[in-house]
Amino acid sequence: MVEFISATRLTKEAFWERSALGLSLRRMEFDERWVPRVAFENTRGLSTVFNERIATPSEHDILVFMHDDVWIDAPFVVDHLERALQEFHVVGVVGNDQRVPRQFAWAFVNITRDVVWDDTGHLHGAIAHAPHAMGPVTRFGDTPAECELMDGVFLAARRSVLQRYGVAFDERFSFHFYDLDFCRTARSRGLLLGTWPIALTHQSHGNWRSDEWMRSYGEYIAKWKE
Repeated sequence: MVEFISATRLTKEAFWERSALGLSLRRMEFDERWVPRVAFENTRGLSTVFNERIATPSEHDILVFMHDDVWIDAPFVVDHLERALQEFHVVGVVGNDQRVPRQFAWAFVNITRDVVWDDTGHLHGAIAHAPHAMGPVTRFGDTPAECELMDGVFLAARRSVLQRYGVAFDERFSFHFYDLDFCRTARSRGLLLGTWPIALTHQSHGNWRSDEWMRSYGEYIAKWKE
């Protein structure tokens, strides 16, 4: 069984009626192998919400951490996850097979006046971006593929594995950098990360260089001594 875990500022009714994730999950009601775990009207950091589910005993071992502005374009996610988690300990949809010092996002290696993309040979997976479902897809590279860093728009793992290896989200990163930090923590404990072909459309491209983003970046670099 699978838990889809997310947090939203919307009310319960609004989430199920108009959010990308809520509408996508409603479309998956034919599949009885998953349950929603959504923090409605949320004011806590994502890391706190996600860690709560990692620590909570449950019969549902597979955990999927998602943003609420993501469309699940193909409804057979549970089948993909069961297979993917036989190959990797942590699964994402897009990622990078290398990591360089002071890297600020899974796909970018430097931030100056303009962001600098990593060499395309290191990038893997595919994802769409649009305000609606079934958006135009950007393919970054081959998938499945082992990675060092993955985008937090979609991350999946088994609760039992995370608990066994002591892997959780660092709650000092409430939104920005929680995913990169989680990936690095998982890798430091010997877990295998990899991308898998799961069809998603993300409504957002991110919010770089905000004051909160810059503060989190400084804490992230300091934590990993870069």
